[in-house]
Amino acid sequence: MSVLPPPATAHPRPAPVVRSSALGWLRANLFSGWKSTLVTLAILWLAISIVPDIYQWAVGNAVFAPDFMACRAVAREGACWGMIAEKSRLIFFGRYPYLEQWRPLAATVIMVGALAISCYRRFWRKWLVLLWAAALGAFLVLMRGGVFGLSYVETNLWGGFPLTLMLTVVGLFFALPLAVLIALGRRSKLKAIRVFCVFYVEIIRGIPLITVLFTASFLFPLFLPPQYNIDVLLRIQIGIILFTAAYLAETIRGGLQAIPKGQYEAAASMGLGYWQTVRKIILPQALRVVVAPMVNTFISTFMDTSLVTVVSLYDLTGALRLALGDPNWKAFFIEGYLFIAMIYLVCCYGMSRYSQWIEKRINMRQSR
Repeated sequence: MSVLPPPATAHPRPAPVVRSSALGWLRANLFSGWKSTLVTLAILWLAISIVPDIYQWAVGNAVFAPDFMACRAVAREGACWGMIAEKSRLIFFGRYPYLEQWRPLAATVIMVGALAISCYRRFWRKWLVLLWAAALGAFLVLMRGGVFGLSYVETNLWGGFPLTLMLTVVGLFFALPLAVLIALGRRSKLKAIRVFCVFYVEIIRGIPLITVLFTASFLFPLFLPPQYNIDVLLRIQIGIILFTAAYLAETIRGGLQAIPKGQYEAAASMGLGYWQTVRKIILPQALRVVVAPMVNTFISTFMDTSLVTVVSLYDLTGALRLALGDPNWKAFFIEGYLFIAMIYLVCCYGMSRYSQWIEKRINMRQSR
């Protein structure tokens, strides 16, 4: 009886090394065909024609010192960034008392720090809720004052970037759980709950945000007894929360509809109740599906805060209008709006890139 020799050990081959040169990248991405080549050449021609003039206006002939006479001397041949240097504190902090503007600066740093921590998955723990409660509390204490030796500052003096940040973050913080409940309510088997949620979403989505802000600011106090006076900023914040929740609810409902029915049946076979099924199985999968649409709503909310100017709250855009009220700098509104647009662009682009990073991580986990 012959004995077969043991099989030879198969050693894994190393992964192929991809070598790409700059010329290969250009050929693959910019000159892959005649259409791509034509578009690339058109963009290059446009850049060569426009970019030098833009650079000359924005940098070459620009005035960076806060001297409006020097800005007028260059007329429109150069940008007047000196207006930003002169009015930067008014743009960033609005009408907040000048000597107390360290407080909105500290409050903004705390809020941005909490956002940065929340972006990393390793910090997604139960204590993160406590961190956010502390961050929001510290933000309100610093902005409002009246305690710990801080002077009291009325909410109608809050403005600039801290106000924009607060309206966005607090609005999304409370709108998201409300939107989840509304989305679940629209799919509820109880007709009363389903009809109420449908009615709420259709009413809110059928009117513009500016109408909600006007209602919260001017009409809502008329229905309250004279002895009750809710702060206008609180009313506006509630209006933004209710408005954002309606749009988020429809986004989340789309994610819920994408979950196969077998997931519910599998949870029922394991003896899980409704809320256990939603919390542990359905909702995590649904939120993964709608990451991009949710971030789109976040970006819209961030930009829509500029509408609060119509109810005499001066956010980042409204504070710029206050700065342009100075007759010496009124003529240089283009530079001011470009500066504000750059701030919005950086913030929105950051949110967009983060959503792409989240989607990539989710796809990596699902492919394993």
